[in-house]
Amino acid sequence: MLMVKRIYDKLKSTLFADPDLLFEEERDLVDKPFYFSGTNGKGVLLVHGWTSTPYEVRRLGKFLNENGYTVSGPMLRGHGTVPRNLENVRWQDWLEDSQREYAELKNQCGKVYVAGTSIGGNIALMLAKNNPDITGIVLMATPAKFKIEFLVKNLVKFLNVVGKRYRKKFYPPTFGVKDSVTRKISYSSYPTKSVLETFGLVEESRKNIENIKQPVLMMQSTSDHIVNKNSLRFIYANIGSTIKQKKWIKRAYHTFISDIKNEHVFEDILNFLNEN
Repeated sequence: MLMVKRIYDKLKSTLFADPDLLFEEERDLVDKPFYFSGTNGKGVLLVHGWTSTPYEVRRLGKFLNENGYTVSGPMLRGHGTVPRNLENVRWQDWLEDSQREYAELKNQCGKVYVAGTSIGGNIALMLAKNNPDITGIVLMATPAKFKIEFLVKNLVKFLNVVGKRYRKKFYPPTFGVKDSVTRKISYSSYPTKSVLETFGLVEESRKNIENIKQPVLMMQSTSDHIVNKNSLRFIYANIGSTIKQKKWIKRAYHTFISDIKNEHVFEDILNFLNEN
């Protein structure tokens, strides 16, 4: 009976939860930050991506908490409401939000890791540079460079000049299906002004990454339509960490962590934290 109970408890765990069914149960949590108190004295700060919400990393947070970690998922400024609230937010505001949450988590836990998806990963890089006591970092779909970066940046500047302040998002038909959790929780349009803030953050985060010494796990989709494939290679080659791992995710959208059901992504992250 004890073995049956263990198997049942395992099947009930977040690792085996269907992200779509879980989303239907948790719709009221989509626009809220989260905090899960753990038991092992270690904390993880999870930073969501641009135009998204902490729900993007909530399932990962629950899984890590089930394995003993205290997990905090803050809401970055301008998110979880309406797109216009992003208009006057600077990337420094997002870094400030994350630094404050890291400091609070550090007060409660002896060791703290930082994991981020998309620009959340860039914030993780910035925090690692500014806080050498961070134990380790996990970078998911983190841009060191965007695809056709020069053209996009200049197009956005032009749109701002001519008064086109908002743009609708583009999703590839194969991986950005309409019913994905990633699409349901994100803004469907965005202020063009805010795009320039993401560029500023990415540019700043890739400077002096040789000064980052913490262990790092890097993950990127082979089908990422936003981040240049050389981003993972650039970070891996240039970061100053002695302990560094990389993993390519197949057939997944840019920010894959909300919808991933395969390739042992959650277990790989947990193993990295446990080993480092």
